[in-house]
Amino acid sequence: MTPAGMHLAELNVGRLLAPTDDPRVAEFMAALDRVNGLGKRMPGFVWMMEGSGAPGVGNTEAKIDGDPQFVSNLTVWESVETLENFVWNTVHRAFYERRAEWFEVLGKMHFVMWWVPAGHRPTLEEALARLAHLQAHGDSDHAFGWTWLKEAQLWKDHRCAQVAAE
Repeated sequence: MTPAGMHLAELNVGRLLAPTDDPRVAEFMAALDRVNGLGKRMPGFVWMMEGSGAPGVGNTEAKIDGDPQFVSNLTVWESVETLENFVWNTVHRAFYERRAEWFEVLGKMHFVMWWVPAGHRPTLEEALARLAHLQAHGDSDHAFGWTWLKEAQLWKDHRCAQVAAE
């Protein structure tokens, strides 16, 4: 249950198998605007960290540790259910299921969620700190994954192994 006056923030990071202009990731890059645009129109969507606004690049300009192949997605949703609905009941799911075609397998947790006050827009630095906390301490009220959320159900049928790319 969403705490009163709070929204759900999520960060998902991945490392592309190739640079963003490489044919090996072209299908993924070409779908970014469509998938992100759908997310922005979903019931319960609140906010998304944006990139340059150039077509077909999503937020790939926000580099992590200066690595141009690390990409991130940072969004805020009204509730767990609205995020789950987008992730698992839209075209997003098809791209999630094909993630191994475009992303390296990371050996550590690369997805994190946390509650933010309604109206707060987290920074990438704040989100990366939450991810580091989750990696160091596991699920807690400060930073958590799907298993921490009792109301989250859809992920159970679609989750990946702990080390797989998301």
